[in-house]
Amino acid sequence: MKKILLFSLLVLACNSNKETMSVQFPYGVKYEVFVMAFADSNADGKGDLKGLTNKLDYFADLGVNGLWLMPIMPSNTYHKYHVIDYKGIDPEYGTLDDFKQLLTEAHKRNIKIITDFIINHTGDDHPWFMEAKKGKDNPYRDYYVWASKDSVAVLEQEEVAGPDTDNVQKWHEVPGDTNGELYYGYFNGQTPDLNFDNPKVRKEIYEAAAFWLKDIGVDGFRLDAAKHIFPTVRAKDNHAFWEEFRTEIQKIKPDAYLVGEVWSDAKTVAPYLKGLPSLFNFDMGYAITEVVQKGNDSLNLVKKYKEIFDYYHSITPDFIDATFIRNHDQPRTLTELGGNIEKVKLAASILMSLPGTPYIYQGEEIGMLGPKTDQDRGQRESFIWDYPGKDSHQSNWYPAVYSTPQTVVPANVQIQDPNSLYHFYKKWIHFRNNQPALNQGVIDYTAVSVKEIISFTRKHKQQNVWVVHNLADVEITLPIPETLQQFSTVVFDTNGGMKQDKTLVVPAYGTLILQ
Repeated sequence: MKKILLFSLLVLACNSNKETMSVQFPYGVKYEVFVMAFADSNADGKGDLKGLTNKLDYFADLGVNGLWLMPIMPSNTYHKYHVIDYKGIDPEYGTLDDFKQLLTEAHKRNIKIITDFIINHTGDDHPWFMEAKKGKDNPYRDYYVWASKDSVAVLEQEEVAGPDTDNVQKWHEVPGDTNGELYYGYFNGQTPDLNFDNPKVRKEIYEAAAFWLKDIGVDGFRLDAAKHIFPTVRAKDNHAFWEEFRTEIQKIKPDAYLVGEVWSDAKTVAPYLKGLPSLFNFDMGYAITEVVQKGNDSLNLVKKYKEIFDYYHSITPDFIDATFIRNHDQPRTLTELGGNIEKVKLAASILMSLPGTPYIYQGEEIGMLGPKTDQDRGQRESFIWDYPGKDSHQSNWYPAVYSTPQTVVPANVQIQDPNSLYHFYKKWIHFRNNQPALNQGVIDYTAVSVKEIISFTRKHKQQNVWVVHNLADVEITLPIPETLQQFSTVVFDTNGGMKQDKTLVVPAYGTLILQ
C-alpha cells in the first residue's frame, strides 16, 4: 500500500504543474504532426495551422516539448512532400502569418517547432522544373539531373550495383520532349531530384533555410530522404554534403535542431552523423515491436542497442538518438501488435526508457489504427478528438476506414479517464521529463536469467536507475542479482509491481524502475 501511495504521489507531482518540467530541448519527447489530419479551424474538413495552434495546450498537458510538422510548404499532393515553393505555406494550411502565430504560441508553452525540409527533390510543378523541361538551354535545366537515353542504361547498372537496389524506375521522360534526355527522380516521375553538383541549387536551398530559420523563426528541420541527395553509389558525396549543410545552418542559426531520415541499418547510418547530429533510429523501432510481439528478448535488444549507441558516440560525441516506434510511413503500432493494448503500452514503456529523444506519431497515444496502404492514407487518417459533433476542430480530410470513433476511444474522452492509453503516455512523459538519467543518461546492459525480461541501467551524474520490462503475458518473480542489490526503491511502475526482499514482482507487460 505504501508503495502504491508513493507511485500515486509521484504521478501527481509530475502531472500537477508542467512548469516543473526539468528537461531542456533538444532533449525531451517530440510529437510528429500531420497538419492535414490533426485539427480543422474553418470547418472545411482539412486540418490547418490555426487548428493546430488552437490545440497547443493538448501538447503542453501531454508533456512534449517539440513538434515535428510534416511538410507545410505549397504542394500539389495531399501529403505536401512534392514542394512547389520553398518560401511559402500551402493555402490548405493557411498563411505565413498563421505559421508565425503558431510559433509564438508554441514558444509561450516552451514547445519548439521543427518542420520537414524536403530538398532531395521538388514537385514536378515547381517553377524551376517547369522551366528546366523547356530545353537544354534553359537556365534552370541544370537545377535537375539529366542524361541522354543512350547513357541511362549504364547509369541504371551503376545504381543496381550500389547499396540500394529496387525495381522502381528512376529515369523519366518528359512527354513531348525532343532533346533525347531523361531526368532523374529517385522516388517517381513526380519528384525530380535536384542537382546538388550545381552551386546555384545549394545557394537556393541555403537561402530557403535562412528564410525559415531567421526570417520566420522556426527552431529546426527534419531532413527528408537524407540518403538520396546524390544517387546511393555516391554515398561519400552524401556524407560530405550534410557536413556542409550543417556548417551553413550553424552560420544562420547556431542552435538550430537538425534531425535526419536515413532509413537504413546502423552501418549505413553512421557516416551521416557528422552532418546530421540526430537521426531516426529505424532499427530500434522494428526491434521494439519484434520483442514485444514475440514475448521474449530474442534480440538481446538493449545489448545490441548499446553497441550501436556507443559506436555512434565514438563518431561524434554530440549525437542525440531520435527514437520512435512507428511514423507516418509505417503501419500503426496497435495494428502491428494485433490490437493488443497491453503490448502497445509495453512498447511505449521501452521507448520512453531508452536514451535519446523519443518521437510519438500523432494518434499513437490514443491507440489509432491503420495498416500501410496505397498512397499511405491508412496510417494517416484524421486524429479523433471526440464523437461526431462534439469537437469543432475535428478534421475529416479523408473518409476514415480504420480509425473511427467506433474503433478508437476519442482523445477528449480518454483525457477524462485516468486509466486510458492517453494517460499512460502522459504519466510516462511527465515522469521522464524530470529524470536526468532517462533523458541524458548512458545505458548499460544488465543480464538476467529470464529471457522474457529486458533489464538495463541508466546513469547521469548522481542519478542511477535500474529499468526492468516484462515481455511476458504472465507475472514474473525475478531474483535481484547481487550487482543490482543497491537499487532499493521503486520510483515508477506501470502495472503495480513491487520489490520484495531480494526479488522483484513484475506484472505481465509491466515495467518497474528502481533507484
